[in-house]
Amino acid sequence: MASDAGYDLEVAIERNGFVRAMVKRGAESTKIECVHDTAWRFLPAVHSDVAGYCLHPIDLAINKILALVGRDEPRDVLDTVEVHDRILSLGALVWAAVGKYPGFTPSMLLGMLRRRGHHHPEDLARLRLMQPMSLPDLKRRWLAALDQAAEFVAARPPCELGCLYYSPRLGRFPRTPDEADDLVPHYGCPGGALPGVG
Repeated sequence: MASDAGYDLEVAIERNGFVRAMVKRGAESTKIECVHDTAWRFLPAVHSDVAGYCLHPIDLAINKILALVGRDEPRDVLDTVEVHDRILSLGALVWAAVGKYPGFTPSMLLGMLRRRGHHHPEDLARLRLMQPMSLPDLKRRWLAALDQAAEFVAARPPCELGCLYYSPRLGRFPRTPDEADDLVPHYGCPGGALPGVG
């Protein structure tokens, strides 16, 4: 079908639960990765006019953390520091991630993440970034996020392990816990759940 529309498809990896392919037309190309994942989510899927139904950005960020535990790709580190700065802190993501994959602890995940981020300038140079990023700046941001995550994990009560924190007053998940004084634990479930209060 793809060739009928003028596209070429090259499958690079195909294994149970994962496919990576390049879709090309002329000089343009896009890498596509399809992954079979658990139906367990913190939030319901969101609709995009461009891509249809997609994971909520917070669920996507938690999946990114779990992927980064198993691979050391510079794009994953860069994505994670951007999420940490803009959406939800690394500590909150690590705290929630153990709810998706029981058996891990936040400290275990942080230990695995501390082994990541050992890249060379050429690793960063091969990424097609909209804005340049220096390797020392990325490393500084990564280490700061890890240190802040360790503080977050140490401050949370173990009885709330595996949750996100929602603020009814703000109507959102605060990026860091100090943004709100009315935090309510929000747990995931199959298909995702909307935050609710008592």
